[in-house]
Amino acid sequence: MIVAEAVTYEYPNVRALSGVSFSVGQGAIAALIGPNGAGKTTLLRCLAALDRPYSGTIAIDGIDTADHPREVHRRIGYLSDYFGLYGDLSVERCLRHAALSGGVPPAEVKAAVARAAERVGLDDRMRDAAGTLSRGLRQRLGIAQAMIHDPTVLLLDEPASGLDPEARHALSELFKALRDQGMTLLVSSHILSELEDYATEVLFIRDGRLLQHAPLGASTATTVRLRVELAHPVADLASRLSGIAGMAVESADESGAVVVASAEPEARRVLLAALLASELPVCGFAELRERLQESYLTFVDGLEGKP
Repeated sequence: MIVAEAVTYEYPNVRALSGVSFSVGQGAIAALIGPNGAGKTTLLRCLAALDRPYSGTIAIDGIDTADHPREVHRRIGYLSDYFGLYGDLSVERCLRHAALSGGVPPAEVKAAVARAAERVGLDDRMRDAAGTLSRGLRQRLGIAQAMIHDPTVLLLDEPASGLDPEARHALSELFKALRDQGMTLLVSSHILSELEDYATEVLFIRDGRLLQHAPLGASTATTVRLRVELAHPVADLASRLSGIAGMAVESADESGAVVVASAEPEARRVLLAALLASELPVCGFAELRERLQESYLTFVDGLEGKP
C-alpha cells in the first residue's frame, strides 16, 4: 500500500532524509517515531505528494507520487501537526467544504459528511462552530476532514499532541476501527505508550535515516520470556526451577524468576501445570514484553558510539 525506495530529501543546508526505504501493507497501522528533527514530518509530506524527494521513489496504492500527485491525493488523507479550521463555520459546513474540496461528487456530499462525523463521534456536534470545540474535538474534526473522501491511506503527524488521556484513548479506538475497515495508517507520535495500543508495526527514524522497521503485537518468535511470581519467598528457587522440564532459568531471586520457554500455548500450559505440581507458591505467570519506549531507548542507546 505504501512503498518507499531510497528516498532522499534535501533542504538548502541540510539533508532531511537519506536513502529511506520501507513498505507498509494494507490494513496496517505503522508508528513513525524518532526525536525532533529526525525527518518524520518531511517523510510524511513526501508520502503525501506535497514535497518531491531529491531522489528515490514513493508509491501509494501503486501510484507514483512524483508522476501522479493528484491521483495520490485522491487516495490519501493527510493531517499535519499544525492544521487550521474555519472557526466561524459549523462542524457540518467544515466537513461539507472538505468534501467538495476533496472531490466528493455533490450528490454524495451529504452522505459523506454524515459518515465522517459518525466515524469520529461528532454527529451530535454538527451545528457547533469549529472555533468553540475543545482541542480533542478539533483534532477529531481535522481527522474527519482528512478522511471524508474515503482514502485508502491516512497519514497523521502527531495527531494526539496536546490531548488529554480520555481524548487520546478515543483517538486510539478510532484508529483501530479504521484499521478494521481496511484503511492503512501511518502515524507520527512522541507518545510511545499510546502507540502500543494500536500500532501493528514501528519505524525508527533518526537523522533522516530509517534505522529499524519491525512488527508490533503478535510475536513471531519461537520462545518467550515469562515472569514467575511467588506468593511468599522460596530460598532455593533457582535450583527447584532447574529441575522442571520445558524452560530455562534466566534469573531468579526469592520472590520469583524470569524463565525462557516455548511460545506455543500448549507448551506453556504444560509448564504452568508442572510449576503448580512442584508445590511452588506460584501466584503469577505471565509473558514479559518489552514496552515500546523501553525498546526505543534500548535501540537508541545501542547506537551511541557508532559512526
